[in-house]
Amino acid sequence: MSYALTEDQLRIQDLVRRVAKEKVAPRADEIDRTAQYPQDMFDLLRQLGLFTLPFPPEYGGVGNMLSACIAVEELGRVCYNTGYLLVVQWVPFGAILAGGTKEQKHRLLPGLASGELRGALSLTEPQSGSDVSGITTTATATSGGYRLNGSKIWCTNSHIADFILVAAKCVKEDGSPIGINLFIVKRDTKGLTIGRKEDKMGARGIPSCPLFFEQMFVPEAARLGPEGGGGFKVAMEALNTSRPIVAARAVGLAQGAIDHSIQFIQNRVAFKQKISDFQGIRWMIADMVMQTEAARQLVYRAAAMVDAGATGKELAPVAAMAKCLASDVAMKVATDAMQLFGAAGISAEYPINRYFRDAKVVQIVEGTNQIQRNIIADSVLGRTLRN
Repeated sequence: MSYALTEDQLRIQDLVRRVAKEKVAPRADEIDRTAQYPQDMFDLLRQLGLFTLPFPPEYGGVGNMLSACIAVEELGRVCYNTGYLLVVQWVPFGAILAGGTKEQKHRLLPGLASGELRGALSLTEPQSGSDVSGITTTATATSGGYRLNGSKIWCTNSHIADFILVAAKCVKEDGSPIGINLFIVKRDTKGLTIGRKEDKMGARGIPSCPLFFEQMFVPEAARLGPEGGGGFKVAMEALNTSRPIVAARAVGLAQGAIDHSIQFIQNRVAFKQKISDFQGIRWMIADMVMQTEAARQLVYRAAAMVDAGATGKELAPVAAMAKCLASDVAMKVATDAMQLFGAAGISAEYPINRYFRDAKVVQIVEGTNQIQRNIIADSVLGRTLRN
């Protein structure tokens, strides 16, 4: 799978880079410090039309995942939270596109593309993080629809979303299992309670909240895909196609940490010479740049595969490699950047500690890196029974 950035993609890169530097960067520290949802940044992204990038043209979009990754990377380079605004808008899009009915797609996708609607995806439960098959929230079949009972955690964007895609285990009235499905749940649905915002180490500007369902009724038309195991496949495919944009956030983090490090070491003197003149420091920077560029190329390749129509077993291992490598690189580069800053790195006066905290988050979210390694190993060794 080969790729090269087109003129349109280079223009997007230049536009987002300029906007990020001029309008996003000045807000980054405040967003992180206050942990307040950056509505002004959402409005800016909507004004620029960036939400449209991965959506097919029939739903008002551009239809290009690589362009979407470029935008996320450039925003993440100065502000992880602003790049996150794009990602949380796009994850539910993938699930609806993969498993939604024609009516559901036309009702929800144009609004997500324009920014008129906001969505969220809720899979994680207290006892099952990356193990989606182990969820215990139930959707009991009843006349005209389902009754949902259970709880979720870490549902990002749920406090402000117009709708939430909720994964639940469908069961018959006698309790016998049917399979996992996703349900389109409006935020104001009776029986849904959204808990308090989590006080997070990183990604602080886009809140994550627990959800509680108590005899919450949803009509049959709210089910995404056919009843039964089809919903699980839809959820997994949505995660696969979204991993390149998650990985792009990590590349942006790494590049941003490099940018700050270069500026710092070129303006600091020790032993009568610039820190940037010490050979050991120069080698550290060289390694940071190499690792980040390698991750970037893998992320772009995964995005190009999505644009070429790759899905399922073809896409899954490459998307997992991109997410795993890019987030591990972001953590390594941010750690090295902290070292380059020395004592200044642990001070809130400098932004580098923000990159360090955000990098740790991206190693965990959207499937831990241990899960990504399982996916990669399964693709070459075959699946094995795990305890």
